[in-house]
Amino acid sequence: MTSGHDITISQGTEHIRVVRDGQLLAESRRPLVLRETGCPVRYYLPAADVRTELLTPSDTRTTCPFKGEAVYWSVPGADAVVWGYPEPNAVAAGIADHFCFYDTEVV
Repeated sequence: MTSGHDITISQGTEHIRVVRDGQLLAESRRPLVLRETGCPVRYYLPAADVRTELLTPSDTRTTCPFKGEAVYWSVPGADAVVWGYPEPNAVAAGIADHFCFYDTEVV
């Protein structure tokens, strides 16, 4: 990476759950663990482990110079609480088709 900025993605074995207002949004035992310089560890969950029917596309978009353009989804009462990189940059290609939530619980 550039300027001492590193991103590593590894296959995790953690049991990750995402619950909001008592409703299970996602649960996975096969998260991708993304570590990025200066950022908290993030768990990217496979789409098959996310209840995508509960998500609504958000207008929010952000751009990371390292990962690419992120798109966001909302849940009732909370805008842009989950994001993904549909077409990530090469260094983060592994997180395509995965979702990342702000609030995760390691069980």
